[in-house]
Amino acid sequence: MNPPVALTIAGSDSGGGAGIQADLKTFAAHDVFGTSVITALTAQNTAGVRAISAVDPGFVEAQLEAVLDDLPVAGVKTGMLASPDTVALVARLAPRLPNLVVDPVLVASSGDRLFTADAERAYLDLLFPHAAVVTPNLREASVLLGREVLDADDAAKAAGDLAAFGPRCVVVKGGHLRGSAEAVDAVWYDGQTSLLSAPWIDTTNNHGTGCTFAAATAARLAAGDELPVALARAKSYVHSALTRSASWTLGAGHGPLAWGPF
Repeated sequence: MNPPVALTIAGSDSGGGAGIQADLKTFAAHDVFGTSVITALTAQNTAGVRAISAVDPGFVEAQLEAVLDDLPVAGVKTGMLASPDTVALVARLAPRLPNLVVDPVLVASSGDRLFTADAERAYLDLLFPHAAVVTPNLREASVLLGREVLDADDAAKAAGDLAAFGPRCVVVKGGHLRGSAEAVDAVWYDGQTSLLSAPWIDTTNNHGTGCTFAAATAARLAAGDELPVALARAKSYVHSALTRSASWTLGAGHGPLAWGPF
């Protein structure tokens, strides 16, 4: 039998820890065939991002059309979309993007916003209504809602508020919640809010954690999992990846996650 096919629409990470590179490794770990559309090139390593070059939206569309015209894509993950025009493009083609998992990459690890408020509105107004799942972290939820999201209660409220923009499910990733012995995510699904938890792993090798969770969710949906099962298995996969790479010393900054058979 043919493997399920998943698609990542994201930026390239030259350091290999996040973006397209992390997504394709995650797809493979879940026995899902990975395809890709590159929205931006980055010059980065474990210590930080040095430069970003966005891909012209017209060429992003050409890549998308090439994949969708030929391969039976069953799950899609978006990462850094690089411009409001590219967000709008993906939203326009969203009816052809099944099991769409939107990771709204809006804020750098430094806390700086990567794009203008136009991109934030494009996500909320154009792309979120088409999403099966959206997966902002605390900083991204703060930017999208225009208020601070700092703890588990804030995250749960934020998940419900972001659900009002139309996605089927919202996961506010709270891996850095203060004072918790667990990595806790707030999940809004089917009108209910719950918490998705795993033991906290004390490691600096966490570059690409958000990309990996979103990609794993898309992979599990492509493989046929129901949404709550996909989220639980994605959380478990990230926990395992963090555990296996916790003692690595790759690079001078925040190192990558491990990968491998799920």
